[in-house]
Amino acid sequence: MAPVNYKHLRYFQAVAHDGNLTRTAQTLNLSQSALSTQIRTLEDRLGHSLFDRVGRQLVLTEAGRIALDYADAIFKTGDELVAVLAQSGTGRRAVRVGALATLSRNFQLDFLRPLIARADVEVILRSGSQAELLGDLQALRLDIVLTNTPPPRDRAAPWLAQKISEQPVSLIATPELCAANTDLSTLLAREALVLPTLETGLRAGFDLWAARRGLRPQIAAEVDDIAMMRLLAREGAGIAVLPPIAVRDELASGLLVEVAQIDGLTENFHAVTLSRRFPNPLVDELLHMQD
Repeated sequence: MAPVNYKHLRYFQAVAHDGNLTRTAQTLNLSQSALSTQIRTLEDRLGHSLFDRVGRQLVLTEAGRIALDYADAIFKTGDELVAVLAQSGTGRRAVRVGALATLSRNFQLDFLRPLIARADVEVILRSGSQAELLGDLQALRLDIVLTNTPPPRDRAAPWLAQKISEQPVSLIATPELCAANTDLSTLLAREALVLPTLETGLRAGFDLWAARRGLRPQIAAEVDDIAMMRLLAREGAGIAVLPPIAVRDELASGLLVEVAQIDGLTENFHAVTLSRRFPNPLVDELLHMQD
């Protein structure tokens, strides 16, 4: 039995992801007829039609969807091989870390500290949205993603999420805002709050905590960035709902104080990796240090 021609498979993959033969031919610098011939040759080899034409678009058949899954896995493995071997023989091994843009910088630093000072390691740190980072992880442009929201695991993306830290959440403010000797309910009725945005798990947990105590706090700001919440708290804009680790330096210096810890509310931090044939050994080192 003749083996599959991987050049034909690569052309098929490009057309399948684009859905337009003409546009893909232009991208690959091929004539449309030449690209069509390559696809037909692959179809003849596999014994199945891979596309149905719907208007001007090419839609994958059932056999085409199966072929695309295999093509993506095959070429992803090739990319991974190049990435792994590109690091061999170099003086410094690289670990590519993605971190949710809103994640505490202090937490990130604590997690990466075992590798930062090593002469044989280069830490490449990127921030972004969860969708962006997981896309880069799946495309092997990242080795690990740090987040406070673990993604669901499915067959298309078999994420491996490990909880690496659970941090308490507190009410944080300048000393001036909470100087008066008042109870917590009176303080929250008097001072406005700096809160995470509504779509975050941290906000949902705080709203439930407040509702159970009959509190209806004023809101000074709703922020989706922990670093900005820290700055607003420092400016005295309101009492911030934050993990103390996010403002560790300010608490140590007395610039901010911990008014009260919010009972039962924590923020969990997770390290997300992908099941790989050639995992980066530096990732294993980091994760084992968390055990």
